[in-house]
Amino acid sequence: MHSGEKRAILRKKAGRETNGQVNKWLVDNCFGDYYTRGGRDFRQRELITFCFLAAQGGCEPQLVSHAAANMRVGNGREFLIKVVSQRLLPAALRAASTSCAA
Repeated sequence: MHSGEKRAILRKKAGRETNGQVNKWLVDNCFGDYYTRGGRDFRQRELITFCFLAAQGGCEPQLVSHAAANMRVGNGREFLIKVVSQRLLPAALRAASTSCAA
């Protein structure tokens, strides 16, 4: 399957036909290249996106959306909790050490 066919699938999944030009632009420019590259499956890509958003902070609406997307592609709730737990402890320790050093 070539990237044009993969983008067509993404468009259908995104409901692009009914949502107009904004969604067309978002799918093609923001997500199309990312999701049509080889090397990773949808579960891995969604998990990576979820981790980036969790690490960035301040993206809670997107994080919730990608948590739901992760569960739809097979990354279960318990798995995501473990992923977030692995991130929270180091982040809390880093924040504590930074505030103590100030």
